[in-house]
Amino acid sequence: MQIALHVPKADPPRRTDLLTAAARAVVAVCLDDRVATDPAWRAGLEGWYSHLIRKVARRARNKAWEDVQAVPGVTVDAAGAQARAFVPSALGDTPALVRKLQIRGTELPQDAPGEIDPGAPTILIDHGLAMTTGKAAAQVGHASMLLAARQDLEWVRGWAASGFGLNVREVDSRVFADHVRRPGVVTVRDAGFTEVAPDALTVLAFPGVG
Repeated sequence: MQIALHVPKADPPRRTDLLTAAARAVVAVCLDDRVATDPAWRAGLEGWYSHLIRKVARRARNKAWEDVQAVPGVTVDAAGAQARAFVPSALGDTPALVRKLQIRGTELPQDAPGEIDPGAPTILIDHGLAMTTGKAAAQVGHASMLLAARQDLEWVRGWAASGFGLNVREVDSRVFADHVRRPGVVTVRDAGFTEVAPDALTVLAFPGVG
């Protein structure tokens, strides 16, 4: 799955907000109503689920960002940060408008997010891995879709009705480790193609913080 991160030069978004938008966009694509009505949308997801699941985050700005809105997918805005997740396709079939987006150039500095919403799912990132914004965006996107897959239908419908609201936080490795055995936690391990070692535990997700 390709993900476009809107990172304008003049007024870039906060890193946490952009990661939140990416996580929400990925699960929104997977659970969009068009899965049931659009054969191409459904086929793209079914083909993706049956293979090794990978995500690639790319930077988009100016006209390039506007152009990719025409490519099938879902755009999410989180506090002004925007990300678009596209209907999956084989790497060789990546739409030209998406393929020309740069993979580099997504890096944003750490920020200090405010209080979390205790009623929303939470995704924790191991800050000790020092992942780039693009890499972290792919990881949180994986976490959001896996979290939805682990819940019952009523829970998922309620989450969808909220616009897939969630919290994303990058935490110290010791804090991260404290949550690994949390009841209901969903873990994401990376295949190790880029940045981190194979089988590295990168992010955790859980339905709530209460």
